[in-house]
Amino acid sequence: MSNMPVLDKTMSDPASAQVILKIQDLQVSYGAIRALRGISFEVKEGEIVTLIGANGAGKSTTLRTISGLVRPTGGSITFLNQDILTISPDNIVKAGIAHAPEGRRIFANLSVMENLELAAWLRIRKEKTAVQEDLDKVFHLFPRLEERRKQRAGTLSGGEQQMLAIGRALMTHGKLVLLDEPSMGLSPVLVQDIFRVIREINQQGITILLVEQNARMALKIANRAYVMQTGEIVLSGPAAELASNEEVRKAYLAG
Repeated sequence: MSNMPVLDKTMSDPASAQVILKIQDLQVSYGAIRALRGISFEVKEGEIVTLIGANGAGKSTTLRTISGLVRPTGGSITFLNQDILTISPDNIVKAGIAHAPEGRRIFANLSVMENLELAAWLRIRKEKTAVQEDLDKVFHLFPRLEERRKQRAGTLSGGEQQMLAIGRALMTHGKLVLLDEPSMGLSPVLVQDIFRVIREINQQGITILLVEQNARMALKIANRAYVMQTGEIVLSGPAAELASNEEVRKAYLAG
């Protein structure tokens, strides 16, 4: 993959980059259940930031709230200095945030190609050349998708469906990609492949907010990390530091 074409985005040094996503005192409730209890964090341009924690910690709810699928009961979400808390999910995509959700959520009855083209529907008429370039880049990242471009997405293997979910997110041409459990249900070999691709995507200038049960792999590729427990952020810092933190090691890296 060393000859991967460069995406037309400016890569920044994450340490000195601008904050593009800022979450402040975010609160979400499902009836009487408080899923998020006032969390605050930020993501800088060019980073991989990961949220780790046990099932039910609120990680997926955080991503779904950022992408507008869940409405918070309090707090603020700012993306590129724009308040996105009350805008619709499709306008959040237009603003530059793409979401590859937990469980892939591909359109099973559509072909691979139709899934990818659907993700670019907002600009496919006006930006045909750019859309084709993005499609070429997705196929360069995931050659198997090109081989199966006419195949119905529901007949793909689990690994191929995850590739399609990530590729579909990239076809929105956003500046920030939310990845929710990309390694779930995959074999160890495919997990390695997916994380290698995530790193390559980031190296081409796309900022990534990653939710991942495989904390060891997530901390290995991330710049910074936040540890969530029952709707709260309890630890944060450089990923390498958290990977060597004794509490984190015992809770998430054992075995």
